[in-house]
Amino acid sequence: MQLLEQAERIRIYIGEDDTHQGRSLAEVIVERARAMGLAGATVFRGLSGFGANSRIHTARILRLSEDLPVVVEIVDHPDRLAPLMDALDTIMSEGMITTEPVRVVAYRHSAKVDRQG
Repeated sequence: MQLLEQAERIRIYIGEDDTHQGRSLAEVIVERARAMGLAGATVFRGLSGFGANSRIHTARILRLSEDLPVVVEIVDHPDRLAPLMDALDTIMSEGMITTEPVRVVAYRHSAKVDRQG
């Protein structure tokens, strides 16, 4: 797949405990992105953070794994991301989505075949 030099990055800020129909919201988002044929998606787990309710979520030992912050990043052409943005509107009950232009300087994959899914 070729990506244009100019693309867009979506960052989706949610909590580790956020779900959609009983499943991890981050996993649902990644699966939707893959089903839509997008270039790729990555999930990052944060050490600490807070959102709109100002409640701090941290990985400190006394509060281990209390709904830690999660960021899902997806990069592709804006036209290809638009349907995902529509889907996110229906599956997210809380969180934040940001977009920004990015310049793709390399996008390569190995010749290995993905045997999962």
